[in-house]
Amino acid sequence: MLIHILQASAQQEEEIITSKVDSAMLSLQHFAEQMSSNPAETLQGLLHQFIQFGIKVVVAILIYIVGAWLIKRIRKMIVTAFDRKNADKTLVSFVASLVSITLTALLIIITISTLGINTTSIAALLAAGGMAIGMALSGTVQNFAGGMMILAFKPFKAGDFIEAQGYTGTVTSVSIVSTNLTTTDNRCIIIPNGALFNGNIDNYSRNPIRRASWDIGVEYGTDSALCTGTLMELLKTDPRVLSASATPGAEDPSVVISKLGDSAVIFTVRAWVKREDYWGLLYDYNRKVYDQLPKVGIQFPFPQMDVHLYDNSVTTPDTARKA
Repeated sequence: MLIHILQASAQQEEEIITSKVDSAMLSLQHFAEQMSSNPAETLQGLLHQFIQFGIKVVVAILIYIVGAWLIKRIRKMIVTAFDRKNADKTLVSFVASLVSITLTALLIIITISTLGINTTSIAALLAAGGMAIGMALSGTVQNFAGGMMILAFKPFKAGDFIEAQGYTGTVTSVSIVSTNLTTTDNRCIIIPNGALFNGNIDNYSRNPIRRASWDIGVEYGTDSALCTGTLMELLKTDPRVLSASATPGAEDPSVVISKLGDSAVIFTVRAWVKREDYWGLLYDYNRKVYDQLPKVGIQFPFPQMDVHLYDNSVTTPDTARKA
C-alpha cells in the first residue's frame, strides 16, 4: 500500500510538471508574437509585471523575516514554560524542535504562495510523504508518544528502582524512545517507551519510606508471648526501624499471629524503614531470627503429616468355619 501511494504521488507530480512545461512554452510563444506585433506595449506590460513581482518578492521576504522571528519567540516561550515546570531537557528539546520544524514548513508554504506560486501540489506531496513516513514508523511514533508522556508525567526518573514489563532494575537513562534499566546482576535492559508507559510500573523508589514484612513459622506449642516479645525486641534493637512518632507516614513495628498453618504457627512481623535501608534490614532480620529464636527455646517446624492405621479385618462366624 505504501508503494502504491508513493507511485501515485510521483505520477501526479510528473503530470503537474508536464502541464507547467507546456504552459510555459505557450506563454513564450505568445510573448514572441506580441513582441513582433507591438514591442513598446509588450515591454511596458513586461515592466509592469516585473514591478508587481518585485513587490511580491519584497512582501514574501518580509513575511519570512517576521515569521522566522515569531518562530524563535514561540520556541523560546516553550522552553521557558517547560523550564518553570522543571521538565526533562530531552522532552523540552524534542517539543521545541517539533514545533519549530512544523511552523517553519508552514512559513515556507505561506512565503511561496505569496509569490503567486500554486502550493497545492507541494501540500499534496508533503501530505503523501507524511502519510508514508507515518505508516512506516508507526511503532516508532508510538514510542515517541510514550516517551513524551513519561518525560511529562514522570512515573519514574533516572536512579529509581522499578519493576516493569517483567524486568526489575535501576533506571539508568530515559530517552524519547526507550528506557534503559540495569538489573541487580548488571544486565542492561532496553524497554520501548510505548509498551512501558502502557503497562504497569512498580516504582520502589518513589516514596521515602517502605514497610518490610516477614512471615515466620514456629512449631505448635510455642509460648506466643515469648515469641512475640523476642521478635519485637529484635526489631527495637535495630536503629533502622522507624516509629510513628519520629517519622510521618510510618507506623510502629508490630508482631501478630496471622495464621495457624498445617505444620506451623505463622507470626507476621511488620516494620517501616527508609527505602535505602529496606534490603539491608530485610536480610539482617532474617539472620537474627534464625540465630536468636533457638537460643530462647523456640524451634522452627518441619512439614508434618499424621498417618493413622486401622485394622479393618473382622472375624465372622462364616470366616471362622472356613478357617
